[in-house]
Amino acid sequence: MSLRGDPAPAGDETAEELLERVQGMVPAALEAARAAGGFPGRWKAIAAKLETLPACLSDLSSHPCFAKNALCRELLQSVAATLAEAADLAGRCREPPPDGKLRTQSAIDALAGKLDLNLRDCALLVKTGVLSDASGPSPPPEAAAAGSPAHADVRELLARLQIGQTEAKNRAVDGLLEALRKDEKSVLAVLGRANVSAMVQLLTASAPVVRGKAATVVCQVAESGSCDGLLVSEGVLPPLIRLAESGSLVGREKAALTLQRLSVSPDVARAIVGHGGAGPLIEICQTGDSVSQSAAAGALKNLSAVPEVRQALADEGIVRVMVTLLDCGAVGGSKEHAAECLQNLTSSNDGLRRAVVSEGGLRSLLLYLDGPLPPEPAVGALRNLVGAVSPDSLVSLGVLPRLVHVLRVGPVGAQQAAAAAICRISSTAEMKRAVGEHGCVPLLVRLLEAKSSGAREVAAQALASLVGCPANAREVRKDDKGVPRLVQLLDPSPANTAKKYAIACLLTLSAAKRCKKLMISHGAIGYLKKLSDMDVAGARKLLERLERGSLRSLFSRD
Repeated sequence: MSLRGDPAPAGDETAEELLERVQGMVPAALEAARAAGGFPGRWKAIAAKLETLPACLSDLSSHPCFAKNALCRELLQSVAATLAEAADLAGRCREPPPDGKLRTQSAIDALAGKLDLNLRDCALLVKTGVLSDASGPSPPPEAAAAGSPAHADVRELLARLQIGQTEAKNRAVDGLLEALRKDEKSVLAVLGRANVSAMVQLLTASAPVVRGKAATVVCQVAESGSCDGLLVSEGVLPPLIRLAESGSLVGREKAALTLQRLSVSPDVARAIVGHGGAGPLIEICQTGDSVSQSAAAGALKNLSAVPEVRQALADEGIVRVMVTLLDCGAVGGSKEHAAECLQNLTSSNDGLRRAVVSEGGLRSLLLYLDGPLPPEPAVGALRNLVGAVSPDSLVSLGVLPRLVHVLRVGPVGAQQAAAAAICRISSTAEMKRAVGEHGCVPLLVRLLEAKSSGAREVAAQALASLVGCPANAREVRKDDKGVPRLVQLLDPSPANTAKKYAIACLLTLSAAKRCKKLMISHGAIGYLKKLSDMDVAGARKLLERLERGSLRSLFSRD
């Protein structure tokens, strides 16, 4: 049988006929390789590969899905082309090489690469279940009628990610993207470890266009949230980080989005930093477009939530970049991610707090809080920083008016963070008086009725600190709801975490007879008896004070 014709057109041949033709081509190609002149080491290696081919073909033909699967036919056509090329090149390889030594050597190496690929694909089809995956049952008629991609077609596309040359894989990725667009759930339903591994491997393909498309597929799969563990276990992080560092615009964007999604897990966040992923993400924050910048900032926010990597992030220069994003981020999402990142970085590290202040982070946060709806992360970052700045600086920078603004219009979480900031700055008589003069006390009283127990607790804590200033105590007494709300916080249930601060506040206010009467009339004595039995600090003292007042009132009436 001639090996010189084009073996690819085999449309009329059955799979068995094509197999028989390929098996008949092997002896001639092997004989030609053994007789080839020049480059004996290379031809010897090619001959050794050709000797293993019959066994691989035999294993392939014995697979139950061999005759009905298009992948087998395509592989056999590719093998036939490789055998024809081997026989032709070996026949022309004489001393001296007719095409020049370097060109002939390159052609032999390319032939060896094709033969390796054929052998690998043959073994993969047999051993990994690709043939079975690509031969799954058809979907129900109603799914096909609705235009959903057939499960069998999806399985075949996924199988094609693993075999063939780059161009064939490129077409498979195109088909997979289309299938994901039409019916993402159907594609995700048939994903397996081998398919995910093939996607990950395509992230390092030699062709940039294939890498970009593979990154798009991986990003969409990651966004589904159903394959995070598989992606990470199959080694997706290093190639994603390389794409984020030096990929195309599409590759960098999709890599940043995928890293943002995966870094929600603290273990993955640690691994990203361990693989050197912080630097590329920080670079994208400085140079990327709006989408990639926001995604990179979101990923860095997730990384900063892990305490043990915060110093490593600081060493990469994250503080300055996040402060810059607060000032001039391309989109609102970038600014909010930057604020939350700064909040995480400054939550427990005095050195990082000082670094943020020295980079102008406090001023940037204050400007960011001037918006109509102050974001909670920015207020949280401000709360962390106020202790690293002198009281005079807090006043000169305008911190107190911003906190009042947050308490007045911010969401409950932001109000809670603002109240916590007030607790931290109310350490001196001067600052307590300044806080009161800016109108914080009535707003904190209002916060005592928040649905969030944490917000009620921190509001009571702030008031307990502030009422040490007589002017602030008068503000609470003047508010018709001040004392009644504090009494409500004497509830002894374990869920009420504000009771100890309510007691401290009421102890100070109880110096006024009117306040004592209000406390008694709203049931404070009953609460305090239970709290005294529970040994809550200050409860017995306040109870005795109220009971003395109650007895005097009784004797006075008598």
